[in-house]
Amino acid sequence: MEDVLFDFIGKYIALTEEEKMALIDLDLFRSAKKGTILLKEGQLSKKGYFVLKGCIRTFYTIDGEEKTTAFFTEMEGLTPPCVLDGKPSTYAVTCVEDTIFTVSDPSMETEIFQKFPEFETMCRVLSEELLVKQQVDFDTFKTSSPEQRYLDLLEKRPDLIQRVPQYQLASFLGIQPQSLSRLRARVVEKNKH
Repeated sequence: MEDVLFDFIGKYIALTEEEKMALIDLDLFRSAKKGTILLKEGQLSKKGYFVLKGCIRTFYTIDGEEKTTAFFTEMEGLTPPCVLDGKPSTYAVTCVEDTIFTVSDPSMETEIFQKFPEFETMCRVLSEELLVKQQVDFDTFKTSSPEQRYLDLLEKRPDLIQRVPQYQLASFLGIQPQSLSRLRARVVEKNKH
C-alpha cells in the first residue's frame, strides 16, 4: 500500500528514499471492515483519513434518519472539522466497504512539515483543489434537480452506483430510495429512445 500512496504523492512532489522512510515510520496505514465506524457524532477526534482502497462516507443523523453528505474513495482525503476546531464531531464517518487508509493527526503533520517543507506545499495545493471541488459540487447540488444530480453522479462518479447501497445514494442525492428507483427507471427509458 505504501507504493499506492507514494505514486499519488509523486504526482505533486518527488520523494527521496529518506522521505519515504519517514512516512513509513509514522505507522499511518490502517484497514477496517465494511460497517466500521471511524468517527461517531459527538465524538472528539484528531484523526484525518486518506483512502487508499475502499470507500468511506460521512453522514448526519437527523430525526433518526441518516443524511449522507459525502463518499470518499481511492486517493481522496477527509479531515473532519472537529480535528481543526476541537469541538465534538457533528457527523459520523463509516466504512461503506472494507477499506485501507492512512490516519494522520496535526502533530504528525507538523513533524513531517518541519522535516520536509515540500509536504506542506503539497498539502496546501491539495487543500486548494479540494476546496474548489467542494464549492463546485455544492453549487451544482443546490442548483440541480434530483434527476440532474443523478445524471451528474453517473457521469462523474459512476463507480458509486455499484459500490454504495441504494438508500445511501438516495440520501446523498437528497431524495427517498423509492424516488431513486423511479428516477433510474426514467433514465433507462430515456436512454432506450
